[in-house]
Amino acid sequence: MHDPDPSAAGAGDTRPPETPASSSGTPAIEAHRIGFSGDGGVYFGVWIVNVLLTIITLGLYTPWARRRTARYFYGHTDVAGQPLEFTAGIRSMVVGFVLFALLYIAMEVAGNLGQDWVVGVIMLGAVLLAPWLWGSAMRFRLFHTRWRGLRLHFGARWREVYAASWPVFAIAAVWVAAGLALSQMIDRAQAEQRASQAQEALQAPSPEAPIASAEPEPAQEGEEPELTEEELAEIQAAIEAATRAAGEEGSEEGDASPAEDGDSSGEAPDLDSLPRPTWPMAGVALAALFLSFLCFIRLEFNYKRLLVSRTRIGGQVGRWKPVFNDFLRVWLATVGVFLLTALAIAALTSLIVLLAGLGAVLNAMGGGSGRSAGMVLLFMLAFFVGFFGLFLAGSPALAYREARMFQLMWNNIGLGQVARFRSELKPMAFVWLRIKNILLGMITFGFYRPFARVAEYRMKAESVTLHIKGELDQLVGQLEAQQKEGFGDAVADALGLDLVG
Repeated sequence: MHDPDPSAAGAGDTRPPETPASSSGTPAIEAHRIGFSGDGGVYFGVWIVNVLLTIITLGLYTPWARRRTARYFYGHTDVAGQPLEFTAGIRSMVVGFVLFALLYIAMEVAGNLGQDWVVGVIMLGAVLLAPWLWGSAMRFRLFHTRWRGLRLHFGARWREVYAASWPVFAIAAVWVAAGLALSQMIDRAQAEQRASQAQEALQAPSPEAPIASAEPEPAQEGEEPELTEEELAEIQAAIEAATRAAGEEGSEEGDASPAEDGDSSGEAPDLDSLPRPTWPMAGVALAALFLSFLCFIRLEFNYKRLLVSRTRIGGQVGRWKPVFNDFLRVWLATVGVFLLTALAIAALTSLIVLLAGLGAVLNAMGGGSGRSAGMVLLFMLAFFVGFFGLFLAGSPALAYREARMFQLMWNNIGLGQVARFRSELKPMAFVWLRIKNILLGMITFGFYRPFARVAEYRMKAESVTLHIKGELDQLVGQLEAQQKEGFGDAVADALGLDLVG
């Protein structure tokens, strides 16, 4: 029997102490720390071969590369003394990759040929098939994950999968409604813009207006001059509008004069251009983004809950404890981290610009004849920091979300009443690891990526401890017996789409 891991009992942990079986026959709790024996240098060899063959074959090697990667990480992940196995054959993975590639190529070709309705049909089909694709991918991934001869099974019904996928359709409905609302607002604004421009064209005097108004002034014997001015201005404006329209038609043959071309090019685009954005338009767009954000969080919660609660090994079914508010708090904290990081980067960029400007002023006051090389470098550095600001602000936030979600999941799931997990992953330590990996990746032009991937996987895997009630060998024997009774129900829908992309 393995000794309990003392580090697994964190502060605030309400679990009973892991003690040997009592005299009343209560099974003992065994703790098994997850281990990872992978090495960045070894995985670099796997990674570089995958990259080169994928480039040489124009992407056709992708399924083989995905399988090699999965087998490497599974084979070096130790769970209670035995590694995981990834047993998927290449045929199903190739079929999934080819189907995905054909759909993507068809959509690109249709878009380049101007067949917007074909693109719309493909996108609508993708939305309708998204739940099925996700369910098939989970069946494939779990069915081909094996440990001690035991396979995982994802037994959710398709009705349950589509019921959990309602946020997908809600997001589509939100953006359809937002698109219709924005289209109406734009049409209304364009109509108002055309009306105002036409009114200005009728009311505003043209450059020839003083000459036209000066001609009737000598004949002041009658009572017509005042009316004649207004009528002449209206008639002249109408004639000019007709002349511009004729000039636009004639410009295709090169008959329009330079002045007429300038007039037509100056006013015609204004009539057809998009209107200036308004606050109602911004409100509709922001409301759509906010609702989509909430739907995305709900979709993530629904899928993870369904995945855990409908996954079984032998006769034991997954146990799920988190609630939606837990996910919402993680995402809100992620937004806070993003804003803080963005503010820090903005402050750093402003400081660099301020120093560069101050240096330029001092250089000018000192009578410097040329631009200082240091000033140029400071401006270049400011541009570099600003350009990558959004990326650098988003990466720590995404790393924080990934760590918090990993911690939330593995601290609140289990397998029936016989197994549960405990994660001691520290979010900020994972964030610093991600930042270090990004910087080293930039310095090495991306060649540090395999080492970064191994380091991040190791930190997450080795933070998890598996707690089993009873003897491990006895539990495995029970699960094997239960698995043989219902082995064939998970073979269907094993389509390897989760390893494509």
